[in-house]
Amino acid sequence: MGSLTEKVPFVVLVSFIQLRLTLTGDCPADGRTWVPFQDKCYHFVHGAEDQIKSYTYARAKSLCQGFELLSIQSVQENDFAIKYSPEVWKGTVNVWLGMYFDTDNDTMRWSDDSPVKFTNWEDDSSPDIALMDTCGVLHSNTGKWQKVSCLDEVENGVVCEAKQEAEKAKRTPSPVLSILVILSVITVVGVSAGIWFLYQKQNLGSNIFTAFEYHPPFRVLEPDQSCLVDAEEADSVP
Repeated sequence: MGSLTEKVPFVVLVSFIQLRLTLTGDCPADGRTWVPFQDKCYHFVHGAEDQIKSYTYARAKSLCQGFELLSIQSVQENDFAIKYSPEVWKGTVNVWLGMYFDTDNDTMRWSDDSPVKFTNWEDDSSPDIALMDTCGVLHSNTGKWQKVSCLDEVENGVVCEAKQEAEKAKRTPSPVLSILVILSVITVVGVSAGIWFLYQKQNLGSNIFTAFEYHPPFRVLEPDQSCLVDAEEADSVP
């Protein structure tokens, strides 16, 4: 029981932290499954199926419901996308990248108009297509990118992304969730107190109550009674 009582505060703390993390996640709470990585969240549109679906670029964008298609800013993010793909799809898929060709600057840009700084193009990724119709896809088996037509091509992988909220302080917590957190903490603390009381009772037993036994105070004899006791003791001496 001693080890149990030592673990109780730790259990209380872990339970509270786990509940708070569940209620204050950084990814969109729209009913879809979002996977956090670094400062973004990713939604892989559909899982493993007997027949993989195909989507045009326009359809892929609409499936993200207001969020952007996958943009890759580093080798770490590129590796994350290809390593997580087997958790979602069977076999190899070509994932739409959220990029387009900017005719004003003659460069590829991401859907949020940020420049494409990190690239991982295949060596022969220069197809004969109109520049303004150029998009990109990610091959899940190699991690390489390929330029394809935004209008004529259909691909079977769609990944949406959203930025994680940087400032949690700006959130407006739900009253219901706050009440649930408070009730959970009170419950855990109450159980911990009960365990502590049982532990004390088991180890101390009746000693808890013997500490409160009644002991009469020392009785001081009156002067006359004291003399009488002395005389009786003297008479009893042979």
